[in-house]
Amino acid sequence: KMVDKFVGTWKILESDKFDEYMKALGVGFATRQMGNMAKPNLLFSVEGDVICMKSQSTFKTTEVKFKLGEEFEETTADDRKTKTTITLENGKLVQKQCWDGKQTMIEREVIDGKLIAKCIMGDVVAVRKYEKEA
Repeated sequence: KMVDKFVGTWKILESDKFDEYMKALGVGFATRQMGNMAKPNLLFSVEGDVICMKSQSTFKTTEVKFKLGEEFEETTADDRKTKTTITLENGKLVQKQCWDGKQTMIEREVIDGKLIAKCIMGDVVAVRKYEKEA
């Protein structure tokens, strides 16, 4: 299965422009400070056709369970209530979140054994890089 390469526990290595991304989402200063300090682990598991994605940090743990291409309601780490759809496109997991007439996309792909997450909001693109925990 295409999603198998995502399965496992990933820890964050580096993060670029994440503060700008949170600002573009409309996240307040205090939450951004915590978001910038958090070093989340990303855990992917698959059961049948249900994918579970968990983000774990000392600041907050969030978890979503979804089927590819099926819209679900998500409460994000910064407390947005979004209508979210996650699809697999050219080996990338593409997460689209819609709320209050706005939309953001998070594209995740595995390149050379690293998980690269691109967070896109308008013309702001943050890049977060993770490595798999042994």
